[in-house]
Amino acid sequence: MSAVIDTDLNSGTPSPSLSPSRRVWQRFRKDRRGYISLLIFSVLFVVSLFAEFISNDRPLLVRYNGQWMVPIAHDYSERVFGGDFESPADYLDPFIRQQLSKDGNWAIYPINHYRHDTLNYFAKSPNPAPPSLDNWLGTDDRGRDVLARLLYGFRISILFGLALTITGIVLGVITGAVQGYFAGRTDLLFQRFMEIWGSMPELYLLIIFASIFDPSILLLLLLLSLFGWMGLSDYVRADFLRNRNLDYVQAARALGLSNAQIIWRHVLPNSLTPVVTFLPFRMSAAILALTSLDFLGLGVPPAMPSLGELLAQGKNNLDAWWIALSTFMVLTVTLLLLTNIGDALRNSLDVRRKA
Repeated sequence: MSAVIDTDLNSGTPSPSLSPSRRVWQRFRKDRRGYISLLIFSVLFVVSLFAEFISNDRPLLVRYNGQWMVPIAHDYSERVFGGDFESPADYLDPFIRQQLSKDGNWAIYPINHYRHDTLNYFAKSPNPAPPSLDNWLGTDDRGRDVLARLLYGFRISILFGLALTITGIVLGVITGAVQGYFAGRTDLLFQRFMEIWGSMPELYLLIIFASIFDPSILLLLLLLSLFGWMGLSDYVRADFLRNRNLDYVQAARALGLSNAQIIWRHVLPNSLTPVVTFLPFRMSAAILALTSLDFLGLGVPPAMPSLGELLAQGKNNLDAWWIALSTFMVLTVTLLLLTNIGDALRNSLDVRRKA
């Protein structure tokens, strides 16, 4: 039997002895474009989670006058390093750097020496400054490092996309399951409610709330979640309507299982195909929504790094081509990777396609 399985896997045809999830994974791995896109996207996301250790204006570790210091986790005043003030040390100051490099002192710096909010007061060119050895992708109009803002903004965009996708999936699955399983009057009332709710002007509501409340990523997540579940709910509803009258559901009812048990144990696992298929595409839509709102000034607070805010700066500073170009490349690569993952996932879940 093992020889038969190995032959099937090597030839690209899923073996009947494999579980359905394993067969889907085998088909997904055979799609090299989607599989490689998943690996690249995973690496980029994991790297962004450690942005503070990759791009920061504070050293990771310092050895000064025989003492160990961790500036990335603790504030040290300038006087500790021989300065005159009690304010936190500026590790970009040439005096501080000179102090950390003499008499056996040393410091381990991140790869990029700037945070997303660090102002480079020692730049050799006026802001926005072009790419240089100090700022690899240049600075924006306030003197902040573009590479650092891209790294931190990419992390915020992915985390926001994940949060909005998960929230939309939970709401969409619950509402779609209730409509499709109970059908009848329940389905009819839900459909009328969704027609009314979907006709509300989402952008106008965002503008109104942005003028009333302070900008907040949690408020933005809440507002977008109120409307982001309806598209997925229709697909889940259709699958539940199809599966609710099948033989295994009728048998479960005859055995005395409750509606909640039938939905959770039997109908839901067989109705998750559209949910899994649309995951990458919903993430792409969430990232684009956040970028668009930030571009219009309706997104995250101004102090937070944002890809949309960088695009707005590129529009306002057309001569600073490095701002718009680098941000456009990050968005393009991110959305292209997610699209490739979604296409491969959709193909792997289609049992009519050959591996």
